[in-house]
Amino acid sequence: MPDVSTPEEVDRVVRAFYGAVAQDDLLGPVFNDVAQVDWAEHLPKLSAFWCRILFGHRDFHGNALAKHRETHAKSPFTAAHFVRWLSLFEETLDEGWSGEHVDTMKTLARNVARVHSTQLLGEPVVWPPERNAAERGGDSPCWAHLVDHVDGRIHG
Repeated sequence: MPDVSTPEEVDRVVRAFYGAVAQDDLLGPVFNDVAQVDWAEHLPKLSAFWCRILFGHRDFHGNALAKHRETHAKSPFTAAHFVRWLSLFEETLDEGWSGEHVDTMKTLARNVARVHSTQLLGEPVVWPPERNAAERGGDSPCWAHLVDHVDGRIHG
């Protein structure tokens, strides 16, 4: 699998990822209906954004947080939106790319989600997401402290 080491590969990642986002049951309505994204116009901007933070290219000009604030004012984001965004992002990368730049993109995406969720929700997104209650050994979050996160067993 190729690394994401060129602007062309960045564009392929962006198109694959946002193709999944546009079709997603949770994120699709936010992008398509609330923000009313014009994908033909938006995808090149997203590629330029990633090229800027990955390679230092100066083609991106804009304020991503401001756009998210506008959308959040119309239909508030939740932590689930940020978790899904990160999940889809990492799944997209894992399905088609590998290498140093992939790891860097994942780290940068986590940082973007952390900053945006902190600014919009007042707290950073939890990543990776916590396991659900059944996996923790009970149906109440109070069991979480008993689970050894290395072996997944309940300890008392």
